[in-house]
Amino acid sequence: MIKPYALQEGDRVAVIAPAGPSDRELLKQGIRVLEKMGLSVVIGRYVFDVEEDLATADQKRLADLHEAFFNPDIRAIFCANGGFGSARIAPMIDYAKIRSNPKIFWGYSDITYLLNAIQKFSNLVTFHGPMVATDLNDAQGTAETESSFFPLFTKESLTYDSRKSPLITLAHGTGEGHLVGGNLDLITNGVGTPFQLNTKGAILLIEEVGAPSFLINAMLTHLKQARVFDEVEGVVIGDLQTEPDEYAKIKVVLQDFFACAPFPVVEKFHIGHCQPNYGVPLGTHAKLTTSPPRLVIDSGVM
Repeated sequence: MIKPYALQEGDRVAVIAPAGPSDRELLKQGIRVLEKMGLSVVIGRYVFDVEEDLATADQKRLADLHEAFFNPDIRAIFCANGGFGSARIAPMIDYAKIRSNPKIFWGYSDITYLLNAIQKFSNLVTFHGPMVATDLNDAQGTAETESSFFPLFTKESLTYDSRKSPLITLAHGTGEGHLVGGNLDLITNGVGTPFQLNTKGAILLIEEVGAPSFLINAMLTHLKQARVFDEVEGVVIGDLQTEPDEYAKIKVVLQDFFACAPFPVVEKFHIGHCQPNYGVPLGTHAKLTTSPPRLVIDSGVM
């Protein structure tokens, strides 16, 4: 797996919006956070464009993605926000050229589709992490969320244990493998396509936002019947971002689904649609343990 180079103060980075147009003010606030880190920010040409024609939107989003990857002056690419439609551009991406121009690619939610597609077809480590307009704006941003970016500079590995959030073990054990995954809905949508996750020997990360218990159950069942869980080495459950009453129902689903899992399963990681939102590299080696519950992930940069 190819690791991109670490960031240094003064590096130029691009902000793009492959899943839909960004809010100008929120993006401006988030960019100030990146600038505070010492980065010089370039905004994609089409970040604010709203198109009635989806085909035109696809071409513009693809153009910003390619331009950011292929510009040798850009050292990292951060997505502005989520939305929908990232899967539409996945078949059009020049993965071979991205492999020849490796750099940090960072986002989550609908961006999950691109994170895993680029990891799979470009053999490049990607990053599931907080987005510029959505998570770094004045109202939502936290110091803990901002700290997710620091390993991009320091090359440090990530250790996530109960000091960051109280973790709950659903199935005990120890598992090691490359980390894959992201948004549960997008992972499920990829099943049966060329972009289906390769979970053989992997630690699988799943997170979701606002999905009721019956949909969580349906998606997990779909993945199980597609044999996605057959060869995983562990499951990391991030934030599911739902109301307490609904989460109580989801809890029952999770306990039932993973009760006899032959691999470790731990939930309540602040990864996904939450604050703080801790960024993690996908494609690097990870180790999940349950006594005590802990996730250790190798650095995603070199």
